Amino acid sequence: MTRPFRLALPSKGRMHGPALDLARDAGVEVDASGRALHTHCSRWDIEVLLARSDDIPAWTQDGAVEMAIAGRNQVVESGAEVEELAALGFGHCRLAVAVRDDGPVAEVADLAGRRVATSHPNTTRRYLAQLGVEAEITAIHGSVELAPRLDAADAIVDLVSTGDTLRANGLRPIATVVESEAVLLARPHLRDDHRATVDELATVIRSVVAARHRRYLMLNAPDDALETIIQLIPGMDSPTVLPLAMPGMHAVHAVVPADRVIDLLGPLRAAGARALLVLPIDNLIP
Repeated sequence: MTRPFRLALPSKGRMHGPALDLARDAGVEVDASGRALHTHCSRWDIEVLLARSDDIPAWTQDGAVEMAIAGRNQVVESGAEVEELAALGFGHCRLAVAVRDDGPVAEVADLAGRRVATSHPNTTRRYLAQLGVEAEITAIHGSVELAPRLDAADAIVDLVSTGDTLRANGLRPIATVVESEAVLLARPHLRDDHRATVDELATVIRSVVAARHRRYLMLNAPDDALETIIQLIPGMDSPTVLPLAMPGMHAVHAVVPADRVIDLLGPLRAAGARALLVLPIDNLIP
């Protein structure tokens, strides 16, 4: 019996909520309110699994799931051979080398012969080897930033988002090992029917991600101000300009960056734009 197509999502942690939201926006029905770690999505006819993020890259490589969401840092740490389909715009962080503010280590080369604590031992080992630095690597899980304070390590390699935790523990970053965010993955050697599902679902997910930071802008412009107004509008492509029934007026439609909308409205109004309307976008395929 042929098993169903499987999509794995993080079951907990900082990527759990955003991954569920993205899946739902892409039409994947996910009920995470109960204790069940799997559910069936009738719209896509796929099985959705909730799994530990650290396990997801290996599951994807081994063919237990066809598609998944995980952190790029987890993919790098596992060494899994998977296809990265898209960066998803959440879960941003970096895997950084950090040392004590008052310690003797100024750069990564100074770690030669010293101890490094990390929850990413494989990535750390490869990184230091590429730099020709031989150090003692200790794998620990949780509270990595305490290791230097306890004299258990001379440096750490840990995930950093804002850097507040490092500063609170008297640490400072000296190098970035991996820039990370949530990524959409597919397993290698897919069957033709599974490849078709991956391609279709990936297109929808990319369209949701692309739309989140865009807005649809519509306005009416007098002909004598049309060129000025068009020059003010930052967009993906040239705006759409359509004549109105009212003589001497055109409608202008454009997709603009969401973070530019507030700064645009005043100048557009001053240039003569009328009836400005800004709408959210659910899906966008550039």
